[in-house]
Amino acid sequence: MTSRLRELIQQLGEAIHESVIESEQIAGVVQDIRQHGFDVLLMLEATIGLNEVAAKDAEDAESEAAGEEAPFTQNDLHFLRSLRISVEGEEEDGDETGDA
Repeated sequence: MTSRLRELIQQLGEAIHESVIESEQIAGVVQDIRQHGFDVLLMLEATIGLNEVAAKDAEDAESEAAGEEAPFTQNDLHFLRSLRISVEGEEEDGDETGDA
């Protein structure tokens, strides 16, 4: 992992932390709990997963950023299939039950 990637992951963690701190909804619920006589200690764990993008996926991402039509990546298709969502024009793996 490069130092730049570590820095970006650190920035992501800080951004998540800031969004939680600035959330009016969270602050409101914490205040309600305190009004019921409890102190609140909020500890959140974030798991950040990274998948290196293959050259073809990188080209697809660049095409998409340029406004061109891009197909789903294999990770996208796997995720959609796990939710039992089929994608028109894509082959099914055979592990599907057909119950959509």
